[in-house]
Amino acid sequence: MKPKIRFKKATSPFYSELREEVKVLLTDEVAKRADRLMIIKFLFYAMSFLLLYANIFNPYMEDKNWLVALNYIALGLTGILLAFNCAHDCVHNTFSRYKKVNQIIYYITFNLQGVNARLWRKRHIASHHVFPNVDGCDADIDDNVFLRLSEHHPKRRIHAYQHLYATVLYCFYTLHWIVIKDFIYIRKKELANLRNRTHSLMSVAEVILLKLAYFTYMLVLPVLFTSIPLTTIFISFIIMHVTISLFFVLTLIISHLSLETDFPQADDEGYLPYDYYEHQLAVSLDYHPTSRLANWIFGGFNSHAAHHLFPGLPHTVYTIITPAIRKAALRNNFPYHEKSIVDAVISHYQYLKKLSK
Repeated sequence: MKPKIRFKKATSPFYSELREEVKVLLTDEVAKRADRLMIIKFLFYAMSFLLLYANIFNPYMEDKNWLVALNYIALGLTGILLAFNCAHDCVHNTFSRYKKVNQIIYYITFNLQGVNARLWRKRHIASHHVFPNVDGCDADIDDNVFLRLSEHHPKRRIHAYQHLYATVLYCFYTLHWIVIKDFIYIRKKELANLRNRTHSLMSVAEVILLKLAYFTYMLVLPVLFTSIPLTTIFISFIIMHVTISLFFVLTLIISHLSLETDFPQADDEGYLPYDYYEHQLAVSLDYHPTSRLANWIFGGFNSHAAHHLFPGLPHTVYTIITPAIRKAALRNNFPYHEKSIVDAVISHYQYLKKLSK
């Protein structure tokens, strides 16, 4: 029987000092501004999403195939950004002080993207956030037939070319998630560090019905209530998913899977080489973490060190606390990784190539 995976006991003052510094930085006024910005972002992305969806039914669109495709792309990207900037915070209960409000927003937003909200929250909170980049404990890097994402995973013959074909796989990531991945998760009793997982008949029915609802509002209703040809709607829908898949994968996967990030392995007694806080820094890569524009777009996913160290804070404060994290890491000789988004994407492909050998 494998020993329980554990972190080493913290001996550094890194987090205790950092926590006090963050308290000083996050004054009442700063917290209020951060909360207001969260509401503004929610209203902006939610209204944009609704208007773009309504625009599909605009009679002006009916004979302009290219406009239909552009509208679907914008709709899909806005939905992803709504999830990045609002629903993700709701999952961590940092959007609103009212838990029910958080639950409603994240549930609606994720399911509007065709992704089952309940299944994603379980993987994200109970698996990924506990042991990021730890083989067998992080569902996000679980053993994959087509891509070798950890040096601790077995190497298959197909992996020799993974850095060449990975982009093709990434193009269909969201469709695969909606149509296949969620159902794989339902069938698995063991997923990374999650054991003895069961799903009631009602929860399985919920997943199926919500998937049908997604395809109904994205495909069936536009066919029924517009004169746009079915082929135009379907092709636009596919183009949308290719676009948002690449955006989604290449802005998230680089946060943990690159040449810079570590993939710690437990020793024979189950202890990982780092304490909890050093681990979060070792496995994370930031890109433009203090940029307000990047924060507006990526919802704090670009400030991954801050998110993993302070998941109980809204992402709208990450630009403020990241400089303190940098300094504290340097002061305590802890790792801290930061690149531009372009260099981070390049590093990811270099990492895939490294694991192909």
